[in-house]
Amino acid sequence: MKKTLQAVLITGMIILGTNVFSQTKEVKSNKINDGKKTAKTYLDLMVNVVNTNINYGTLNSALADYKKSSNGIQAGASFQAGITPGFSLVSELYYIRKGGKLKAGNPLTTNESTLHLNTLELPVLARFNIGKFYMNAGPSIAYNFSGNRKIADQSTKLSFNNSTEGFKRFDAGIQMGGGVEFPLKQKRIALDVRYNYGLTNIAYNKEMYNRALMISVHFSKAWKTNPLAKNKM
Repeated sequence: MKKTLQAVLITGMIILGTNVFSQTKEVKSNKINDGKKTAKTYLDLMVNVVNTNINYGTLNSALADYKKSSNGIQAGASFQAGITPGFSLVSELYYIRKGGKLKAGNPLTTNESTLHLNTLELPVLARFNIGKFYMNAGPSIAYNFSGNRKIADQSTKLSFNNSTEGFKRFDAGIQMGGGVEFPLKQKRIALDVRYNYGLTNIAYNKEMYNRALMISVHFSKAWKTNPLAKNKM
């Protein structure tokens, strides 16, 4: 896990450094008809399908051949606050269903098993624009309010207490990714691809870390007023 985390952090530093350097080019490429460059703010509603799985820490290699991802749903809102034409802060609040599956014969549960977590998640991301493309990265926190586990044909609700089979309510992670925007007059369509890397062990008696690949489509209109923007000629 430590090597994976180091790789994620190093990649993030490279991405952020590259985008900071690229902002000098963005200053020349984001003009509208009146000659001003505009930092735009958007509010998007999201309903998307996500692909999630569980990392089992030291047991992950032994379980690699038995692991299967789980498809879940993500629904909520995304708010992009434009600071400059090349930089925005993005905050989101959404429900997401996370989890993963293990095939029969695995060394952890023996029988086929499925884990589902119902979660509220709040990421805060720094977004850097490069023309119509953008990159974003930042921390996220989450609250697991319910869940269930199915082993063979037996389904049980998850307990969120310090016990042998207990799970933790709170989770924290890092989100990184990028996207592309297609402007339509004062509107936009954006395709966003993001990876959620969980840093918190969500179980009490074993290692379990959330992982998620999120692909979303945004269709929105820019706000008429943006008090956070720093527009420049």
